[in-house]
Amino acid sequence: MGKLITVVGNTGVGKTTFVQQLCQVAPLVRCIEQLEERPYQELFSQDRRKYTLANQIDFMLYRAEQEIKIRSSESAGVQDGGLDEDFFVFSRLFYQKGYLTKDEFDLCERTYYLLRELLAPPNLIVWLKAPLDVIAGRFTQRDRRLGIAEIEDMGVMEILLGEWLNKLPSSSLITIDAGSEERSYSKSIENLLAIIA
Repeated sequence: MGKLITVVGNTGVGKTTFVQQLCQVAPLVRCIEQLEERPYQELFSQDRRKYTLANQIDFMLYRAEQEIKIRSSESAGVQDGGLDEDFFVFSRLFYQKGYLTKDEFDLCERTYYLLRELLAPPNLIVWLKAPLDVIAGRFTQRDRRLGIAEIEDMGVMEILLGEWLNKLPSSSLITIDAGSEERSYSKSIENLLAIIA
């Protein structure tokens, strides 16, 4: 069964870049967000209140499918974001913003916990952290037509990330200072590969 490595962090911090750099130097199954391929993402961008529930359920199922793909391979695999971040950060953010009603959030919660009961948790979570001003700068530079969160959500997302990740055992979490290291992440990737080898 393949090991699952999940790269998490605030929107725009560089999760996809990190995953791409990691997969260039190691033979890992790569699973990235693919926003434009998701069936509700365009609708969500046009009407957040109407399509948030469908979009969140679709993303959690999609992430679970990615996990199954990784686990069924013989090598390790890496995701940017993932099932846990989709629930603990994005579903909670959208509930706070009023895009999800209490009943809709409860449905997201039930879906997440059922999926996580059926699927083993990630072997390792890599938390990319950077100061909010650095993340905001990267966010404004990236070329994405569709997005899930907005620049004004970053402060709340940082709190939600901390509330979730600070409860995890230290053995399953690695924190990388994504604000000070060059964007190739060569030193962090070298250290990470030594851990997962």
